[in-house]
Amino acid sequence: MSFESAASRTQRFVAVDALLSGYRVTGKIALSSQGATGVLNDVNRSALEIQDAYLARLHMPTKLVDHFEVVRTLKQRVHAVCFARREDVGPQAIVRGGFLNVVEHQIRITTPIFEIEGMMELPGRFDFSSLISEGSREFLPMFNATITAILLPNLRVESAGVLINRKQADLVALVNQRKN
Repeated sequence: MSFESAASRTQRFVAVDALLSGYRVTGKIALSSQGATGVLNDVNRSALEIQDAYLARLHMPTKLVDHFEVVRTLKQRVHAVCFARREDVGPQAIVRGGFLNVVEHQIRITTPIFEIEGMMELPGRFDFSSLISEGSREFLPMFNATITAILLPNLRVESAGVLINRKQADLVALVNQRKN
């Protein structure tokens, strides 16, 4: 029995919406026991494979333009990956980075294309520098999130769990610091 065949049996597929700079890709990705957090933050793989993938242009999010068995993209090009269930993001120990006690922060993140607002679980107080530049996790978990395309407000995705590419972030703001 080869290592590869044994590893493939431990995977399961979950539905995702992957948001890129020009397309919304709806399909399925294979997850291991570490969930999507483990797959997207795997430093040994730079590509993301989406199975049974439907493509829609961002400016027409409901009109499908193509359908493929598999599409591949570089993870660095992905702005966010959305999941229908919070559990698909990964086990709590991995999602929380090993911290038992976390504080929920309502956060808004913008990328060049999207505005994302939702809740992040962080160990203690909000620290922008460590969130964006420290550690090895390229994709940050956010829960109960709403994603809106900046120039295309008809593209609105609500998701129980989202992984956001921190390298795509333009700004991060705490919602409770919003001035009225």
